[in-house]
Amino acid sequence: MKLRLALLLAAALPTGVVAQTVAPVPPASSAVKPIAFTQRTLPNGLRIYALRDTGTPNVSVQVWYDVGSKDDPAGRSGFAHMFEHLMFKATRNLVPEQMDRLTEDVGGYNNASTNDDYTNYFEVVPANHLQRLLFAEADRMASLIVEPVTFASERDVVKEELRQSTMARPYGKLFSTYLSAASYTTHPYARSTIGSIDELQAASIDDVRAFHATYYRPDNAILVVSGNFDPAQLNAWIDRYFAPIKRPAGPIPRVTVTEPARTKAVTYTTYEPNTPLPAVVMTWHVPPDNAADIPALTVLQTVLATGESSRLYENVVYRDQLAQSAEAFLDTKKGTGNLIAYAIMAGGKTVDQGEAALKREIARFRDATVSAAELTEAKNQILTSAIKERETAEGKARVIASSVIIDGDPRAADRQLAAIATVTAADVQRVARQYLGDDQAAIIRYLPGQPPANVRLMPITVAPTVKVAALTPPANIPVVTAAIGSARILPPTPTAPIAAVLPQPVETKLANGMRLITVERHGLPIVTAALVAIGGGATDPATRSGVANLTAGLMTKGTATRSATEIARAVEALGGSIGSSADRDGSSVSLTVKSDQLAKAMPILADVAIRPAFAPEEIERARAQTIDGIEVTLKDPAQLAALVATRAVFGKGPYAPPLDGTPTSLKAITRDDITHSYAGTWSPNRTALVMVGDVTPAAARALAEAQFGAWKATPLPPAVMLAAPPAPRVIVVDMPDAGQAGVVVARPGIMRGDERYYPLNVGNTVLGGGFSSRLNQEIRIKRGLAYGAGSSVTARRLGGSISARTQTKNPTAAEAVQLIAAEMTRMGATAVPADELDTRKAVLVGGFGRAIETTDGVADIIGDYVVQDVPLTEIGRYTAKVEGVDPAAVQKAAQALLDPKAASVVVVGDAKQFIAPLRALYPNVEVIPAAALDLDAASLRRP
Repeated sequence: MKLRLALLLAAALPTGVVAQTVAPVPPASSAVKPIAFTQRTLPNGLRIYALRDTGTPNVSVQVWYDVGSKDDPAGRSGFAHMFEHLMFKATRNLVPEQMDRLTEDVGGYNNASTNDDYTNYFEVVPANHLQRLLFAEADRMASLIVEPVTFASERDVVKEELRQSTMARPYGKLFSTYLSAASYTTHPYARSTIGSIDELQAASIDDVRAFHATYYRPDNAILVVSGNFDPAQLNAWIDRYFAPIKRPAGPIPRVTVTEPARTKAVTYTTYEPNTPLPAVVMTWHVPPDNAADIPALTVLQTVLATGESSRLYENVVYRDQLAQSAEAFLDTKKGTGNLIAYAIMAGGKTVDQGEAALKREIARFRDATVSAAELTEAKNQILTSAIKERETAEGKARVIASSVIIDGDPRAADRQLAAIATVTAADVQRVARQYLGDDQAAIIRYLPGQPPANVRLMPITVAPTVKVAALTPPANIPVVTAAIGSARILPPTPTAPIAAVLPQPVETKLANGMRLITVERHGLPIVTAALVAIGGGATDPATRSGVANLTAGLMTKGTATRSATEIARAVEALGGSIGSSADRDGSSVSLTVKSDQLAKAMPILADVAIRPAFAPEEIERARAQTIDGIEVTLKDPAQLAALVATRAVFGKGPYAPPLDGTPTSLKAITRDDITHSYAGTWSPNRTALVMVGDVTPAAARALAEAQFGAWKATPLPPAVMLAAPPAPRVIVVDMPDAGQAGVVVARPGIMRGDERYYPLNVGNTVLGGGFSSRLNQEIRIKRGLAYGAGSSVTARRLGGSISARTQTKNPTAAEAVQLIAAEMTRMGATAVPADELDTRKAVLVGGFGRAIETTDGVADIIGDYVVQDVPLTEIGRYTAKVEGVDPAAVQKAAQALLDPKAASVVVVGDAKQFIAPLRALYPNVEVIPAAALDLDAASLRRP
């Protein structure tokens, strides 16, 4: 359920009609209110959960099916996931992609996910569209159309998703394929969710229809509705649309395989080319999520790996500097799950060292009890996470649904919180001894390059002992066809809209010039406090890219009075989290904590902002970690394409170098560079404290005065100037081992204060903002060339950029470039029809509305306004400004700012597979071998 890394969702629905209001269990803490809901079950077996919240203008509709990748038929791994894609195509009454029109085009969104135990479909829309979504969900449950053209297209899309997530991304095979195969010898959990290209290709259209008939039935699903609705009206609509769906005869196939206990450790070693740093993974079996030991295991995982005071971070990453990152997560399921710990090694460190470190940290739980401080900290962190999860109607629906699907009990989430509150140190030690022995582990050693010629490795594949059943569909499966003419039932019209309650920022200023901006929200006991300063990566010296980002990161790594470890422990003991970062124009330190702990947390926030120590040993540690992280990024074709495109667009300007720096620039940075960067950014007369949540302006003022009132202002630094953009270029970075090609078409943009900002943003949303955008329609939906395609506008204090991007298989990279350029040209050549423009405006307005539902979402928006010098009144005018954009304004902005003739084109991938057709389009293309690429130079090429 919600306490796992991923929500594992499904449904097993009883029969009989039941209607009741469910009394919540006693809360684990007064800080977390149990979720109130009603439930009932239709005669056809569909179970309904309704969570009313009149404080939001939105509603979340979610349908979860009790079928996941464990149910994939023999020889058809990846089948449940592929079927998830097909559910967005046509039904008897809906045309293909109409689900996107009913959601995205009205300011909402939809998505779906597949995991071992579930497939779920979820939407968030303005509440007046609830009836339309209920109609649509019922229609695709009862009458999905599966026909050859869309089946073939979506199968190609899934292949590109597999190439993107598994083959092109560093460590993709490790976490997508090898981890599950190594973890199970008998249970079908051994197969990866995304499957294999060969088995996807082997699937037939008859297989798909049989799968739908077997599992997509009302008695194998739950419906969860959460948000602003009238209960009586909701029940009437559900009865109208879902109750007539017939319950098929015959039982639903169920996986009954039990994974045997692992009694002997097993170790695998594999070599992969796109592996920048070695990695090691260890996994241990744990019981199902509804087992009595899961609360203690949850606490153990939190002590082990949550936050910078966790044992893995503090000892393996921070103290010993063995790993670039070290994490652990508890992946519980309906059946046997896993506790998974892994380390991606630091440069120069070995998997032997990583394996020994992971074993040592696990052994500590077996050998001694956790401290009282660790126990309290873990429980507070879990509580804060639970509060944040319940900030939105969608989040609350997920909590209930995952409880039902995985644990068979809608109250399971609250029961687990209550149980976690009672976990003792002895409980944690007991479960460590029971489940986490060295002889109970499966280990994967993941290494770069090729294996030595004289070494024979055991392949990491699904064991032949894994038990997978064949698909046994019901007889006489009907083939659904589209309703024609008057037989087609159209979605109902929307009801009257519900106005959103906009944040009301209250601003004051301290005597030293620091702005204080407060937004009150008392629905949940949580506060986000963000300290935002003017000055970021744009101030980096030409040969010191990354210094602002390094400086910001170091601010939480020690002060004059606290060490890095003490800062992490102090904040996380309160159940809070603290982080710091830099963007191009600004830097920030942010803190989220339960409101009853705010007074204790604010002195820590002030300390890291005003008195950072920048100790030499911390600088060296952060430098090494950052370089290791960059090495991983440089192996990802999509991320590398974005970095190259940014340099190509801005040339020698302050926005050109990588924000994180490069290995070369980072090695050159001195402590003087860091202290100079800090002094040029962090001063109260260039800083705003933004506080959002369960706090009043008066209380915020008192805290700000107490902690920041004595902070002395310093003179403003010299202004940064934006250089003239260079001529556009066409660049190929040749990465022969790339599993996919990253494609970016980018050009200079505008400042945030430019009057064309809103027309450009609306136009960009037509071009590439969302699933229904033109780029995604052309590249994914019509041609199946990519998992997705989109575009973005970045508008900053000095200027900005516009970029369109996708990832595709190497042979179709040139085609993708051509399609992107054609759509950018079309934006300026022809006015966008008014009806299309209205749907794209709704995307922006809806996204804004969802962002302001959470404390950190509001804090982020206001922080951006501070950095970009936007009046706070903009938060109340945003919707009107978007809706006021007309087709003429969009076309004018597109002609000036979206013309691809002024754009640079970047493709990172295996050049030999696409260079000929790309050169036919762009004879002046430059080819740079990946080994010769230099992101520190405007030329992008090493001398």
